[in-house]
Amino acid sequence: MESRIERMCVELGLKMTGQRRVIARVLSEATDHPDVEELYRRASAIDPNVSIATVYRTVRLLEEKGILERRDFGEGRARYDPTDRGHHHHLIDVDTGKVIEFADEGFERMAREIAERLGFTLASSRLQLFGRRLAAVEPPVRGGSVARRPAEAHARPAPRPRARHPAQRRTGPA
Repeated sequence: MESRIERMCVELGLKMTGQRRVIARVLSEATDHPDVEELYRRASAIDPNVSIATVYRTVRLLEEKGILERRDFGEGRARYDPTDRGHHHHLIDVDTGKVIEFADEGFERMAREIAERLGFTLASSRLQLFGRRLAAVEPPVRGGSVARRPAEAHARPAPRPRARHPAQRRTGPA
């Protein structure tokens, strides 16, 4: 059965080799935002003939064709998000590296208003929030911010960021 990313590739006229099909399937099934090394690990578990070079080339091609978007969550490595998931933003847990996707019409409205106030028509927006989980978190309320997927839906949390994010840096005397 053809994955949704395979279909997008075929619609754009890309040649779909067996290895590209495996990589496309891995990307379609991902519930997280894998980097190239993680894509390689998953793809080579399905087809041991997939090389890391093939994964890099395929990811670059899919990004150039608008099928994937490169994301930087402050870890010093690129991670990838299929463009067919719909418009959304990200909240990154600075303690665990877990990435939570969300959509919020209030933010979208505010972004459009800011652009208009500055004399622009908003073409797109991308929001990344970095935060720490509160001790007791209330579930999202209908009509407010709506989580696209609960945090538990991610297969595995992202590794801890190597470099400290500016929100984690201390200010003042040590």
